[in-house]
Amino acid sequence: MTNSKTQRPRPVFAIPVVVAALLMGVSYWGLWNSTEDLPSTLIGRQVPDFDLPPVQGGKLGLSDENLRGEVSLVNVFASWCVSCRYEHPVFMALAASGEMPIYGLNYKDRPQDASEWLEEMGDPYTLIGADIDGRVAIDWGVYGVPETFVIGADGTIAYKYIGPVTQEVLQETIMPLVRELRAAAPAASDVAISVVGSAEE
Repeated sequence: MTNSKTQRPRPVFAIPVVVAALLMGVSYWGLWNSTEDLPSTLIGRQVPDFDLPPVQGGKLGLSDENLRGEVSLVNVFASWCVSCRYEHPVFMALAASGEMPIYGLNYKDRPQDASEWLEEMGDPYTLIGADIDGRVAIDWGVYGVPETFVIGADGTIAYKYIGPVTQEVLQETIMPLVRELRAAAPAASDVAISVVGSAEE
């Protein structure tokens, strides 16, 4: 006996499409946002001791000794990092202004890739250290890339921003802190700023 009710085929094909759309949405959101505020135990402490070689083709590497004497930024980046491309023009403009030194920590990159990326995108960094195995980044408490640290003139980590730095973040969050640290430089040992930034701010 034939069933008079014709069964409609289940839209099984739609499931992979929905899943793919959800994954793309999550990835796009994650490009600009961190999932949570990630605390850093290094805020208010001296930068870890380290001494890194230069990236391929560079003349000088980066060490903790370079991060003393002037308020500066340390930007953790990699050629394979999509978000790093979004923030890079901000650092190029900042470097061109000569307002402050920017140091690069090249994270788990292949030497040739890092060199080619800097040639393509431009090099805003005063010095760059090649952290090929990622061990120095672990000491810095790096969760991923990009991350940017504000370093006081006394070598103290004053601030950590997780995610791509935008012009708005630079002007409204980072630069006011930089000016504050510069003003407090004579008494830098008494300055303790216990805030951690994230891309959700």
